[in-house]
Amino acid sequence: MPKLRVHNFAISIDGYAAGPDQSLDHPLGVGGHRLHEWAFATRTARELSAPAGGQEGGVDEGFVARGEVGIGATIMGRNMFGPVRGPWDGAQWTGWWGEEPPFHHPVFVLTHHPRPALPMRGGTTFHFVAAGMEAALERAVAAAGGGDVRLGGGAATIQQYLRAGLVDELHLAIVPILLGRGERLFDHLDGGPTGYECVELVSSCTVAHARFVRTGA
Repeated sequence: MPKLRVHNFAISIDGYAAGPDQSLDHPLGVGGHRLHEWAFATRTARELSAPAGGQEGGVDEGFVARGEVGIGATIMGRNMFGPVRGPWDGAQWTGWWGEEPPFHHPVFVLTHHPRPALPMRGGTTFHFVAAGMEAALERAVAAAGGGDVRLGGGAATIQQYLRAGLVDELHLAIVPILLGRGERLFDHLDGGPTGYECVELVSSCTVAHARFVRTGA
């Protein structure tokens, strides 16, 4: 049975997944880029984003690499896809990742404004789903061809799927920084998430990794 998995989702030690004042110049909010410095130091992340090199072994590289295994499709929110709001206005925005995004499989973007599918180089096609989170998951599972579906974020999108009890696996990378303001992952969950068990807790010198699975998943 395909799973819905969250991998390498970075939060600060005070729970923020993005800093304040997100904008085109600060897509992760002011200071939010520090949440991902550990990941971009790994070999897997560097290979996905083009530059060679990076840390070959170790805890962080292991988690980043595992997050790529068995994934056949990705779901993300519109905020993760880009800063454009409202109607797509000619649909000139094609994402943060250049002409060849690092996904190499179908990506389903939650939006309130329909837009034709956007094929990119390297096998990534962005599909824009205005019919809701359940429809996006159904389409992603079908497109994954038996593989799992990765839930990419941002925080509000993960909250939706957590509230619905649809996330099977949640891997958090807890970065030892304080952001103070921004977007918190565990807000708006009505006391949750509930029904998850921590099955792995390890730390590198830069980040602590906590992996949760849904009870009975």
